[in-house]
Amino acid sequence: MNRYISDLHFGHANIIRFDGRPFADTKQMEETLINNWNGVVTEKDTTFILGDFCWGTEPEWKRIVPQLNGDKVLIRGNHDLKSMSSGLKKMFQDIKEYKEITDDGKHVIMCHYPILLYKSSYNPDCYMLCGHVHTTRENDFLNKWREELKRSRTMNSHNCGNIINVGCMMPYMGYTPRTLQELIKANS
Repeated sequence: MNRYISDLHFGHANIIRFDGRPFADTKQMEETLINNWNGVVTEKDTTFILGDFCWGTEPEWKRIVPQLNGDKVLIRGNHDLKSMSSGLKKMFQDIKEYKEITDDGKHVIMCHYPILLYKSSYNPDCYMLCGHVHTTRENDFLNKWREELKRSRTMNSHNCGNIINVGCMMPYMGYTPRTLQELIKANS
């Protein structure tokens, strides 16, 4: 089974205040993120991390990644390491800036950054998953754009607005990797 999440920001103390995360410190945030992950992800699952995984240095990444169940695919974000040792790279099934897959018959486009005019945006079975915008005014604009696209769609060639922010802090994420079906249901 595939799961998706973004903007975990392991080790990033300021993100707790920035997002209004319900954690006293980075230790409590790390414990919760790892427990939530392992509570739903099995060794047979693949989790797509859509950027901003860890605020720390490579040793910090190497300490955290093995604690998380299943295969991991990293879609790089602006706060991820720019270069990695071969040992760290081997901890991920794949590392990309952008990736497309098929999940349960649906086309999934993944990038850390929202792509408003994404490939196949006219296809109701195509979803653009992103992170980066947290719960900021940019996320508010993204939601307004998405709702306007859905509301004004009158032709099959019009953009469907199937853009979903998978930032862990989103209410429907609950700091837990989610399946595509869960994401679609929460954003319908």
